[in-house]
Amino acid sequence: MTFYVLPFAVLLELVALITGVTGFSVTAGVLFIGYFFTLAGRLNRYSRVLIVLTVLTLAALLDRGLIDQQRLLKAATDAGFYAAFLGSLGMMQCLVRRFEVLQRIHDVLLGGPPLWLYPKYAITSATAASVLNFGVMNLLCGSLAGTLDERGISGAARTRWLRCVLISALRGFALVPLVAPTSVAVAIITREVPSLSWSRLLPFGLATAALLIAVGWLLEYSRFRQVSEQRVKLDGWPPGTGRLAVVVLIIFAVMGSLAFGASLNVSRSAMLAVPGVTVLYMIWHDRSVRIAIAEAADNVNAMRNEMAIFAASGALGAALSSLVPTDLVSGLVASQAGVYLVAVCGMLVLPLMSAVGVIPITMLSIFSGLLPQLMNAGMDPLLIAVALVIGFSLAMMLSPFGPAVMLLSRLGQVSRWAVAFGWNGRFVLAVLPLLLVYLWCLHAWLL
Repeated sequence: MTFYVLPFAVLLELVALITGVTGFSVTAGVLFIGYFFTLAGRLNRYSRVLIVLTVLTLAALLDRGLIDQQRLLKAATDAGFYAAFLGSLGMMQCLVRRFEVLQRIHDVLLGGPPLWLYPKYAITSATAASVLNFGVMNLLCGSLAGTLDERGISGAARTRWLRCVLISALRGFALVPLVAPTSVAVAIITREVPSLSWSRLLPFGLATAALLIAVGWLLEYSRFRQVSEQRVKLDGWPPGTGRLAVVVLIIFAVMGSLAFGASLNVSRSAMLAVPGVTVLYMIWHDRSVRIAIAEAADNVNAMRNEMAIFAASGALGAALSSLVPTDLVSGLVASQAGVYLVAVCGMLVLPLMSAVGVIPITMLSIFSGLLPQLMNAGMDPLLIAVALVIGFSLAMMLSPFGPAVMLLSRLGQVSRWAVAFGWNGRFVLAVLPLLLVYLWCLHAWLL
């Protein structure tokens, strides 16, 4: 019976998006938190600790009168929204087994001159993750072990393959907050400050993404050149490539129609378009409604650990943001230098806290909850919003507890500490000075 609780909660949140009835979202959030807390034994250790900590924190704040009913309802709606955000966009994973081009993705990406392999992997990962979300990690990393086993690649060569593919896939995935409307970071910020649309953030995100790709390209080129010597060349595009392109174009067309016709922002439009088009394609492909519904439900349940992290982080961030003094940010940004310092603080706090186990969604929920204060004080929150999405991107690479690194570690069978700190540590240290200069230039330009 519990098999359909998570899919039903996702459906309730989608109904809330369509109807605008907050009660559906509150119910979805309560279902998510209640399910994860009651059945915490089915979660991995970190997800279990986080969901229990969230429930105890909410209970303590409520008992001491530090959180009112309105804020409690917001915590429930945030939990419902962010868990459903992941559950709905993750539906694209159901397409992987239906397209050969996705199953042979490494042969496709390793084609061409070795010089372009790192940016090709990073850009493909970012582009695919804009639609597939966490499905791109399953796609690029989950199929790698089988590819290496099939070709008898072992020892140092296998380690080099794993590092090149896994790290470029993760860094590409981490670009999503900078460039994609389907990012949870964009959803959080635009939900708190509707005037900060994705289109307004996009130019600055693209510039940051280009900077991150360039630095990674310099650091990883030599390894990719060695990997390219063991690739298998394709004679042409695998069957189904054109059909996949059509399906993706339909998804974006539906997203655009919802964004312009239904007054939904791009993130909410994606939450409706991705599962809708995916399920319809599954029904058409398999000629069975029952199989499609069962697989969709199974896909949602498979993401329960990641959804638990999203739900708990959203609820915890909404609750803790109520403890921040209302005049704190307005006092800090009273001077021009203060705006820059708050932006830098936001960019650095997210990866630093994520490195010790605080999921970036929690910190981003707290920071974004303060952005309306800036607007009330007559400030433009754009610089801080850009800094937050940059910090969120860095946090996705550095957090050994984050869903992306945990999923990559499991699929690649490597230590999450090696991925987060060993492989990405030097990269983040290399880009930080450049990002600080970039923020200062942006700050000066906005002034």
